[in-house]
Amino acid sequence: MKRRIKHVTVLGSGIMGSGIAAHFANIGVEVSLLDIVPFELTEAEQKKGLTKEDKAVRNRIASENFEKLKKASPALLYSPKFADRIKVGNFDDDLQKIKNTDWIIEVVVERLDIKKSVYEKIEQFRKPGTLISSNTSGIPIHLLTEGRSEDFKKYFAGTHFFNPVRYLPLLEIIPTNDTDPEIIDFYMNYGAKFLGKTTVLAKDTPAFIANRIGVFSMMDLLHNVQKLGLTVSDVDKLTGPVIGRPKSATFRTADVVGLDTLVMVANGVRQSGAEANDFNDVFALPGYIQKMMDNKWLGSKTEQGFYKKVKNAEGKSEIHGLNLDTLEYELQGKSSFPTLELTKSIDKPIDRFKVLIGGKDKAGELYRKSLGALFAYVSHKVPEISDEVYKIDDAMRAGFGWENGPFEIWDAVGVQKGIELAKDAGYEVSDWVKNVETFYKVNDEGQSIYVDKNSGTYNKIPGQDAFIILDNIRKNKTLWSNSGASIEDLGDGIINFEIRSKMNSLGGEVLDGLNRAIDLAEKEYDGLVVGNQGANFSVGANLAMILMMAIEQDWDDLNMAIAYFQKSMMRVRYSSIPVVVAPHGMTLGGGCEMTMHADRVVAAAETYIGLVETGVGVIPGGGGTKELTLRTSREFHNDDVKNNRLRDAFMNIAMGKVATSAYEAYDMGILEKGKDIVSVSKNRQIAEAKKVAKLLAEQGYTQPIEQKVKVLGKDALGMFYVGTDQMLTGKYISEHDKKIADKLANVMVGGNLSEPTVVTEQYLLNLERETFLQLCGERKTLERIQYMLQNGKPLRN
Repeated sequence: MKRRIKHVTVLGSGIMGSGIAAHFANIGVEVSLLDIVPFELTEAEQKKGLTKEDKAVRNRIASENFEKLKKASPALLYSPKFADRIKVGNFDDDLQKIKNTDWIIEVVVERLDIKKSVYEKIEQFRKPGTLISSNTSGIPIHLLTEGRSEDFKKYFAGTHFFNPVRYLPLLEIIPTNDTDPEIIDFYMNYGAKFLGKTTVLAKDTPAFIANRIGVFSMMDLLHNVQKLGLTVSDVDKLTGPVIGRPKSATFRTADVVGLDTLVMVANGVRQSGAEANDFNDVFALPGYIQKMMDNKWLGSKTEQGFYKKVKNAEGKSEIHGLNLDTLEYELQGKSSFPTLELTKSIDKPIDRFKVLIGGKDKAGELYRKSLGALFAYVSHKVPEISDEVYKIDDAMRAGFGWENGPFEIWDAVGVQKGIELAKDAGYEVSDWVKNVETFYKVNDEGQSIYVDKNSGTYNKIPGQDAFIILDNIRKNKTLWSNSGASIEDLGDGIINFEIRSKMNSLGGEVLDGLNRAIDLAEKEYDGLVVGNQGANFSVGANLAMILMMAIEQDWDDLNMAIAYFQKSMMRVRYSSIPVVVAPHGMTLGGGCEMTMHADRVVAAAETYIGLVETGVGVIPGGGGTKELTLRTSREFHNDDVKNNRLRDAFMNIAMGKVATSAYEAYDMGILEKGKDIVSVSKNRQIAEAKKVAKLLAEQGYTQPIEQKVKVLGKDALGMFYVGTDQMLTGKYISEHDKKIADKLANVMVGGNLSEPTVVTEQYLLNLERETFLQLCGERKTLERIQYMLQNGKPLRN
């Protein structure tokens, strides 16, 4: 029987409960979010004359947390409208409604006695066969089901989400011996396919997989930092993006998560007796950590931890770091390490590790000690916490934001070298590793295979049939490449165009590749996907090239470059084969324009997309202004609608608005409802895009005919000029901002036309290009582009 999840009940509305509720709402599931009835009235409730029997009082805890959910930043919901899918309530009045739910997820306080008491109540109303799971991160799963019915045990498992639920893709599934194997499969498949999670099957061991490894790695650093005489800012510089870890690195992460949470996991592992002595000592708290706990310096929640915001003598805010020797906060000096300088030319973090461990300074020493300890530790955790190495790597990538898992890093430095690092750090690796040549390989079919601990043979990592890994197929399936792009054969008549330039910016080499891909697809294939698996789809046009041409006043070449960009985007729209674009992450400027010209879009849910060119002093020049004008014109039914629709589109461009999810991009008109689709799983995105391209081809794709656009002329232009005048008078924008906005408006109304007129797309493209070139000649535009290149963010003045 197919199990459908239409309704979920989340018990516990705190940070984790709210996050889980929000993510189910994100994928279209109705959610009941319940919490306890308050023990006492608040002062405000008393003043209103409310009693403990009033619904507003009884639902207060869940309601207050629901309001926090809606206001959360970064947003927990893909769209504010999705909040309507969540209904709040309380355990006393609403628990009986769980007889109509499909899945009950318990997220109450981490105390075994409390959880058991909640389960006792659940059993009174739960319908047999209903899924039931716990989000616990520390309590052994088998203890939770003691005293429960056979049916309860059969459908029960740990479902450990990571916070924030929307953004961290790890979901650990922890069954008990009583969990039905089919139910385990359901949890694993549902999490991956519908929730877009990296689902990892974990054993019922202390802290499961990700927290066990992640906290060991952090605790090892906490012990080493003082020995090496490093500051907290030193360590964060060394353990952040340079090695493929989040910007928050080590100490900022501890502040965000909360030192108490870190200590709870460390103490839990240490007290469980699961570790051998040499590793157990790592989980012991250094003296300065215990003092921080005593002082309640827990991080962001107490406004001080390893970092603290303070006012300097001039009254300005500064971030000071904790001196771990004196326990006083100090302004941290700029960290500089010769070892890091050696890696500046190495783009991929995985390729830097060989260089980093050879460093002759404190940085090199830290890397050697930390990696040696980590390699030894993970070797002994197979098979204790996982029978397979890939599960450990999956968990660390998805749960802690590591770009590469520990066994992948070990492969990068060499297995034997890793064994030496472990020995030098004072550890012995597990015997099974000593005969391993490499932990991972790619087979002839482009699939990742991993070494089996027991046999030494290699097995395929399961689940790969659902997605395409470009890194794996690039070696054997590349049809063409240049310095900024490549074309790969995805099979079944579909090829992929992959942007591979720095930051995936769009320059001449990328556009040449795009046109070559379309030529190739039109001659020999059935369809084209434009997709990559970098951190972001594309940050937009190559600003350095534009700046150089503008400074040298090479207007003819710049005009040709913009015309070539426009022509390339129009080829995406009007080629004889279906073109499917697969945006994800930052998809800005030119990346957005390419997306908008696709026949279909398969967007990752986490796509941050928008036309942001006004931030650097120009307007969208690759067809973005034309395209949003065209789409708006389709909705011109009466005068009010005309003006409102056009004004909304204008404001989206003029303010450089970026959608915070693919669903918000629908509301902005960047994605089109009924045509473009959203993939909640980034891992499956390229495979889904391929399916769409193949389906379009099989359905008899016909090259589209270029469209006409109705523009509104001078009457609408007057409306925009009044608005920008008011914005300038109110000091919301600068003179230069007004100039950009007015020129943008001129393009969107069709230029110097006395009345509404139907024009061609090329007419608008010419206007768009002319305006782009005019703005490139402005001194303030050049200043903005220079600022953007130097600081990575637009200058507003």
